[in-house]
Amino acid sequence: MHTMWKGSISFGLVNIPIKLFAATEDKDVKLRQLHKKCHTPIQYEKRCPNCEEEVSNEEIVKGVEYVKGKFVILTQEEIKELKDEHEDKTVKIIDFVSLEDIDPIYYNRSYYIGPGENGQKAYALLREALKTSGKIGIAEITMRSKQQLSIVRVYNDCIVMETIHYPDEVRNVKEIPGVPETVEIDEKELNTAIMLIDQLTTTFNPEKYEDDYRIALLKKIEAKVNQNEGKTPEETPRQNVVDLMSALQASIERAKENGAKESVYITRETAPPIKKKTKTVRKKA
Repeated sequence: MHTMWKGSISFGLVNIPIKLFAATEDKDVKLRQLHKKCHTPIQYEKRCPNCEEEVSNEEIVKGVEYVKGKFVILTQEEIKELKDEHEDKTVKIIDFVSLEDIDPIYYNRSYYIGPGENGQKAYALLREALKTSGKIGIAEITMRSKQQLSIVRVYNDCIVMETIHYPDEVRNVKEIPGVPETVEIDEKELNTAIMLIDQLTTTFNPEKYEDDYRIALLKKIEAKVNQNEGKTPEETPRQNVVDLMSALQASIERAKENGAKESVYITRETAPPIKKKTKTVRKKA
């Protein structure tokens, strides 16, 4: 498994060297956009609509639109300086709370934490302390130049870090239109609903659930491959471009070399393309 981050966990005076690994992976089937005519993948250019020209990476700067149509430009030096100021290879645990205190709406992405060099004993100590206390750690970490809030907990004897949203990143539920506040519910209907929930209640088994669409899509792709329905981008024949002056000049030079009195007939079919060897058709006078 690829190590994506190295650093340490700190709480109080304790410092534990760690490695971070992605706990989840995106298994969506990537569908490429192809040109229907020749099945070639479509390219996307970096193009300025104002100047109507393609832009290279060297001509691109970064900025933030603070009002419609107005931008603040940040130089690479300014961005690097800010990164250096906030770059810290430490998962800083600042509080311990109960897992039930955090609503799942705050959760973002999960990472497995493995011990770093000579960190096995301290790692095991933190793991057992978290399991025995039943608490989780609230921590801060900087990843990819972004400071993130996270929780540190135990999952199947492995310490796990889950990044969570800051409170101002979670939208106010009161902004959702049409949500009923107080509605009188019939007691019989409520009891029926609760009975249905009880009948469908079970122990969570993650192996029970599958992405039916992805499985069906992969089977369809495999079937098409087995039936030799794969497509290779087709080369589109290029139309010969006639460089009339080059063809005439080449014909005259060749006629001089041969010392023959010849008339030269050049047609669209016989004229050579640009930068290719000249082909001519001669007819004796």
